Amino acid sequence: MDNQPTRRNFLKKSSAAAAAGTVLSSTIARSAHAQGSDEIKFALIGCGGRGTGATMNIFNSGGKVKLVAVHDAFEAKASGVVNSLKSREKGKYADMVDVPAENIFSGLDGYKKLLQVDADLVIIATPPGFKPQQFEAAVNAGKHIFMEKPVASDATGVRRVLAAVEESKKKNLMVGIGLQRRHENQYKETIQRIQDGAIGDVLCTRVYWNGGGIWYRNRTEEQTEMGFQCNNWYHFNWLSGDQICEQHIHNLDVGCWLKGEYPVECNGMGGRELRMNGDATKSQIFDHTFCEYTFSDGTKMYSQGRHLGGKSFKHVAEYAHGSKGTANVSGSSIDSSAGNWRFEGQRQRGHQQEQNDLIAALSRGDIYNEGEYGAMSTFTAILGREACYSGRILKWDDLLKNGTELAPGIDDYTLDTVPPASPGADGKYPIPVPGQYDPFAKA
Repeated sequence: MDNQPTRRNFLKKSSAAAAAGTVLSSTIARSAHAQGSDEIKFALIGCGGRGTGATMNIFNSGGKVKLVAVHDAFEAKASGVVNSLKSREKGKYADMVDVPAENIFSGLDGYKKLLQVDADLVIIATPPGFKPQQFEAAVNAGKHIFMEKPVASDATGVRRVLAAVEESKKKNLMVGIGLQRRHENQYKETIQRIQDGAIGDVLCTRVYWNGGGIWYRNRTEEQTEMGFQCNNWYHFNWLSGDQICEQHIHNLDVGCWLKGEYPVECNGMGGRELRMNGDATKSQIFDHTFCEYTFSDGTKMYSQGRHLGGKSFKHVAEYAHGSKGTANVSGSSIDSSAGNWRFEGQRQRGHQQEQNDLIAALSRGDIYNEGEYGAMSTFTAILGREACYSGRILKWDDLLKNGTELAPGIDDYTLDTVPPASPGADGKYPIPVPGQYDPFAKA
């Protein structure tokens, strides 16, 4: 049973790791950067907004870095990002971009060729459904990795990531995960104070990602169905994991971080009322979720995730309620019977700070690994989604071991493959129906 990826075994391992220290000195034969040079060569898998953003953050990290290869499912996007990065801010980054034509890769399997390029670090910023196999391949190739959140879209993918994380530790590889709040001083100090007892025993937390909506890209005549879905990946649960995974994961991660553990079960509700004006021929994900997570001591984390425009309540934040007071975690303030506190230090921008920390550590030859909490926070979101989709109370260990695989055979997908969420004869995509959806269905 110790080999099963259960919540209990993760907590045992993470406690041991914490006792040993979070940063390990690198002992691998090759240095953290190119041998004989202080330059860090990196490659980009996924040339969308977040991949481009992470690349810019690395350029601005203060380290000596160079982008040497890129990959995207779509050739135009892969070649386009190279030209775009060279011309940004009047050519400020042109000397940091050295991507010859032969190092521009496309297609769903192009990342395999990219991993053969001489690079020290790989950014993985693709749709979550594709990340487990890409992360596994990067670990097998001996690359240091920064991977955006969430790291998977289903239980199968999370198990795969956790197994690859164990391999990355054996190889002493850097693994950074894009849960950037963990790199911000204001969050770190606020949560440390809560864990030190500033509000007494934490009785419950409230976390929110209520926003206005997301982008949509119209279908073009030359697109295959797979191409259309990959270009609109957020709208398909096998690719994005739904809004609770793609965005709300940040707030769920904060709630688990301050609690110091992950939930044992979840009860949820949600639906799809106004997404794309109710048009199921364009999207299949929910537009609202509400979850009640339960921790081992019986305390709760209440979660709201929503996309709704107009004058609706829009809020992205986290709060904690304790026996001696309350904390506005995202607002970096505490009100308690022992006295009030407000963070007065310099606030950090997480997306930049996480790359500052990563590049500085690699330049020193130090290694840290955020893979486990990246996978476990991803699964917290998946647990909530499946509870909302099914209308059931779901246990963490049951779902992690036996949860539905959303995209069987995904390693062999191409842009001509029929996607797992294909439209019916009426042109509508399958929508999960609470009370009918089976979170343990087998392919």
